[in-house]
Amino acid sequence: MNATSPCLIALALLPFLPLLQAREPQTSPPPDSQSIRARALGIPFDGTPGALNAITDVAGVEVGYTTLISGEGKLEVGKGPVRTGVTAIVPRGRESNDPVYASVFSLNGNGEMTGTAWIEEGGFLEGPIILTNTHSVGVARDAVIAWRNAHGGADSEGFSWSLPVVAETWDGWLNDINGFHVKPEHVAHALDTAHGGAIEEGSVGGGTGMICYEFKGGNGTASRKVDMKGKAGIVRTFTVGVFLQANFGRRPQLIIAGVPIGKEIPGEVYKKEAGSCIAVVATDAPLLPHQLKRLARRVTLGLACTGTVSGNGSGDLFIAFSTANPNAADADQVTHSVETIPNDRLDPIFTAVVQATEEAVANALVANQSMTGRDNHHVDALPHDRVRDLLKKYNRLR
Repeated sequence: MNATSPCLIALALLPFLPLLQAREPQTSPPPDSQSIRARALGIPFDGTPGALNAITDVAGVEVGYTTLISGEGKLEVGKGPVRTGVTAIVPRGRESNDPVYASVFSLNGNGEMTGTAWIEEGGFLEGPIILTNTHSVGVARDAVIAWRNAHGGADSEGFSWSLPVVAETWDGWLNDINGFHVKPEHVAHALDTAHGGAIEEGSVGGGTGMICYEFKGGNGTASRKVDMKGKAGIVRTFTVGVFLQANFGRRPQLIIAGVPIGKEIPGEVYKKEAGSCIAVVATDAPLLPHQLKRLARRVTLGLACTGTVSGNGSGDLFIAFSTANPNAADADQVTHSVETIPNDRLDPIFTAVVQATEEAVANALVANQSMTGRDNHHVDALPHDRVRDLLKKYNRLR
């Protein structure tokens, strides 16, 4: 990056600033959800969830959505039907510019997650994570830079430099994906409305038009509490949260709590594997970037518990970050003392990632609803009563 780059970036983004500042975007309320989560169906899961059983159990993490739903019937490119949106995940909340230690992992690379080269090189995630559809990555990336500039710059001194993390999955079966309906103001809205506490799942934000195991997919989240006891008897409790944009898998592959749900409820949307999964792992455990890469890898095992093989066409990209060690990137100090956990103590945290990932997939399927989109393409929601019956049949009902 040469010395003039920040100025060039700012000039290039000037056309976006009026969009970010001038008006509230036109967004759509999400369709009515089935309103219950996987545990309410009696699905047995291992581990102890946090109070919300969500990524927002990790203190400071905020999530915001923009959901775009309009039109029906035959596809007219540029007009709809529209079934898409934007999800924003902010590690330390909107008021913080403090980077977090982070790392990434690619299970199968037929997808996009921008900004990862610098995360791998520098070990920090600087700014929010944005999730959207495949063909909206460019506009979302530029919009994040503009949003950060409009809020004072990418760092505490207002320095205008940013390599945003924007990831995608493909929603073109239900959405007019080549109509480019995601605009800069939609990204700004998701960021401006990001919050802690309970968050919605299913067909909202970037997950609006997604399909998982050929049922209606989208967003799912879960968390786990991990107690660690030292030699002095002091117990420290850490939290691990997972958020997924779930858009993967063939129907016969689906397994829930060891039950072959997909084989028992036949159906087909695609002729071949055509989806992806973006996963975000957050924790307050003090971990360094190489350890966070190990966490990101464990998402793979959680997904495998639900049956996927990560097909050739799947873009399965995962990012993990830690909210511990605040100010570790502060260049005003020559050195920093940071806290971490020995590798030999990480197994319970690995387990928490696997467990939370498995449950997040189930939540994305359960807390959802059927949807009809472009060209009257229809995707059914996972039927709750059938799931309960099958859990009982296989003696897995909790």
